[in-house]
Amino acid sequence: MKFASTDSYIATEDLTVAVNAAVILQRPLLVKGEPGTGKTELARQVAQSLGMPLLEWNVKSTTKAQQGLYEYDAVSRLRDSQLGDERVHDVKNYIRKGKLWQAFDAEERVVLLIDEIDKADIEFPNDLLQELDQMEFFVYETGEMVKARHRPIVIITSNNEKELPDAFLRRCFFHFIRFPEMETLRRIVEVHFPGIKDGLLTAALTQFYELREVPGLKKKPSTSEVLDWLKLLLAEDLGPKDLARDKVSLPRLHGALLKNEQDVHLFERLAFMARGQR
Repeated sequence: MKFASTDSYIATEDLTVAVNAAVILQRPLLVKGEPGTGKTELARQVAQSLGMPLLEWNVKSTTKAQQGLYEYDAVSRLRDSQLGDERVHDVKNYIRKGKLWQAFDAEERVVLLIDEIDKADIEFPNDLLQELDQMEFFVYETGEMVKARHRPIVIITSNNEKELPDAFLRRCFFHFIRFPEMETLRRIVEVHFPGIKDGLLTAALTQFYELREVPGLKKKPSTSEVLDWLKLLLAEDLGPKDLARDKVSLPRLHGALLKNEQDVHLFERLAFMARGQR
């Protein structure tokens, strides 16, 4: 089985090649790209396309690599020992399996998503090198070696907030999701809004790409934001004429596209300067 576009997810040719190459090489697929370009959704669609369960490990700034393997609850064991609980005699009662252990222990092959790995401490990727490479780890509290029954398909996403270590990068197959071109974005929109009028879609996407090209934007609007914007345009029953504007004025319902006050003020300044030049 190979990954390909689905009825609900448009994957470019280079993305499908990257996914299938990572599967063949049995290496984690490291996916980078602008926020909102579908990195997280990719893992869900790969699982759906290949008919595999999905396990999601959402990384935060406080996440430690050990949590992906297992956590030993020594405090609960101490409390139970003081209360005379019989559970205290089996240390396994106090071992909580992490997402990696769950993936290794699964009865069938799974897709494991490690989402936004760059949010964690810089040592986080290095601490997972052995486990992701050898697909095994040692549990010191029980003395057992946990080995993967089936090698999971590992998809790792990053928003480039931190540089990842070279040793980690060497073990991954890398793919950068470029922002979709107009034609690809049209196909993505038509998946979400089948039957959308061509005139409205053309006018909206033309304006959207013009917006992204404005110099000085702090955050360029992404795919998810243009979908939100189009949903509002359709709900308000707006047409191409309703979107008419000059390139420096704020678009209709701009709160779906511009997500900080600096970018709103940028357009206000550009409009003010344009009026002054008339």
